[in-house]
Amino acid sequence: MANNVKITSRGIQRILKNYNEKLAVAEYIWNGFDAKANTIYINYSANELGHLETLSIKDNGYGIDLSKLSSKFNPFYDSEKAVEISSPKHTSIMHGKNGVGRLTFFTFAQNAKWTTTYKEKDELVSGSIQINIDGLNTFQPTIFENPIQTQTGTEVSFFNITISKEDLENSIIPFLICEFCWFLELNKAKNYSIIINGEPLDFTQNILDFQDDIEIVYEPSNTAFKVKYIQWQASLHKEFSKYYFLNGNEIEVYKDYTTLNKKGDEFFHSVFIRSDFFNDFDFNSNEDEIQSKLFGKVKSSPEYKFLIKEVNKILREKRKPFLRIYASRLVEKYEQDGIMPIYENEWEEKYKKPQLEETIIGLYEAQPKLFAALNIDQKKTFVRLLDLLLDSNERENIFKIINEVVELEPEEREDLANLFKTTKLNRIIETIKLIEDRYKTFYLLKDLVFNPDLKANEVDHLQKLIESHYWLFGEQYHLVTAAEPKFEEALRRYIFHLTEKDTSTEIDHPHKLKEMDIFACRQNILVNRIENIVVELKHPLISLGQEQYTQVHKYLQVITSQPEFNASNMSWEFYLVGKKFDTSGYIEDLIETNKNHGIPHLILSKDNGRVRVYAKKWSEIFADFEIKHKFLNDKLKLEREQLSNELKTAKEVVEAAQENTAIQPAEVKIPDGSK
Repeated sequence: MANNVKITSRGIQRILKNYNEKLAVAEYIWNGFDAKANTIYINYSANELGHLETLSIKDNGYGIDLSKLSSKFNPFYDSEKAVEISSPKHTSIMHGKNGVGRLTFFTFAQNAKWTTTYKEKDELVSGSIQINIDGLNTFQPTIFENPIQTQTGTEVSFFNITISKEDLENSIIPFLICEFCWFLELNKAKNYSIIINGEPLDFTQNILDFQDDIEIVYEPSNTAFKVKYIQWQASLHKEFSKYYFLNGNEIEVYKDYTTLNKKGDEFFHSVFIRSDFFNDFDFNSNEDEIQSKLFGKVKSSPEYKFLIKEVNKILREKRKPFLRIYASRLVEKYEQDGIMPIYENEWEEKYKKPQLEETIIGLYEAQPKLFAALNIDQKKTFVRLLDLLLDSNERENIFKIINEVVELEPEEREDLANLFKTTKLNRIIETIKLIEDRYKTFYLLKDLVFNPDLKANEVDHLQKLIESHYWLFGEQYHLVTAAEPKFEEALRRYIFHLTEKDTSTEIDHPHKLKEMDIFACRQNILVNRIENIVVELKHPLISLGQEQYTQVHKYLQVITSQPEFNASNMSWEFYLVGKKFDTSGYIEDLIETNKNHGIPHLILSKDNGRVRVYAKKWSEIFADFEIKHKFLNDKLKLEREQLSNELKTAKEVVEAAQENTAIQPAEVKIPDGSK
């Protein structure tokens, strides 16, 4: 005789609309465990096209009492409100609810048949139930004349299956790993398992970190606790991160959320705590209770409070390296998504950016919730606000603001306070170090130029030093070539630096085999310009005159003849640098001729200033440096005698200049092994 659930089939589907095929399969497994099973068997087969032909889920639980089906199904739900999928709060048993899970097969099959064996008055009884997708409110029970097996259990078989073998193996089984990994670990002593086509479900692939040898002892009463910690790679779905308290027989007596649960990060974890102390523990007591109940223990017990404090300490230590790694990835993602601000020059890029990155990482470590559920605009606003505050005297106010926005634990407050002190100190130390190292380079170069005893030459010494310290001619340039490469190779590297494309281009010009000493460029994002410099360095014994100017002018001719070098947003500055001008007055005349431009040292200006040539003495370059750095020098009171080492050879001077923080990136290399 058919029985009807007091709701339509369509209504049942509406009630169960929160379920999909993954949740439905999981629900059948939970039904088995709720029926006191310790082993669940999932068996399936597929045809050559990958379609599932068979799928069944079997358990060794206490079965379904067919005589009580009406009381199980009839009070299904009075309303059609959707079932909320949740996990029990303080116990890991009884996930199922009024047989709801048995009707979710409609998400992946057309029909389902239950074959069950149960006990009735100490006798085994077997029978079956069939339900179709078009009649979820109708179930047809059949009781067999004789039991079909020697122990209780239930097997549900599905027919006209709509999911594929690929769906099952690549989507549903990984879901089951996350759904049941904690539960199987919790019930390890009971040998709980899920067997899929003869193979145990391997949930260890979801374990990121594991430690099971932790022992916590409360010495005043010599109470020992065995603690097992697991960090999971993926979310445990509705279970969240919890403590599981087990008695001396390794049976769960209670579970509760950890203090690091729902912190806005992905630190998924479970803590299993076993002790005889929980054999007669009253977990329903309030932690503030003053007295323990008679013959029992409560949350106000000093042992329990000590345990939770120690476990929380372990969790915080376990979480720190994870958050550091995750926060670093977050910064990388912010960089890719354009969340991070764009800095105007090399100084800001080198010092403000790392400071901001370290602050974001530190804030994430202290309170990940700050970065949760923000859209792109909110992320940009938050990050740029941090950047502005860090660059002002208001950095300590970041801590105050955050402390008002989110509730911080005492440890989190301390971490944040230390973060802003540390980043400020690091910033000062790094800046002082850079200034010191620039001064070191300044004095080393000065020695090369003005100390004849060093016998410095153009190629081996002056050029080698400038290759690593071209900041003397402007911030944020990137070295394209130094010395040897001819113009065609220089153009190839130039195009690669700007476009990341390796393009070989032939240059048709009589001076194309000339070699520039220093060729560098920078992209000024703020004004959408590509700014280039070419530096020609002369031996200290060579005076600058017409011959040297002609050499630079040949570089200019090659460059201005080549379209790839001459986009409208490209500018070129050529520097002719030597110890002094020759006696012909040629260079002085060029400077005088170009005085009307109002630019010191200018000897040629073309294309409305897009192309300029300068002639500078080393003494003028050194004077510019000292003027530019005078304020910082005075403030920091740098000791010159400590910065300028007494080195005996030009080679030693060049080597010393390679060993400080002021050094800049090497010339552009195309990543195919070519020059």
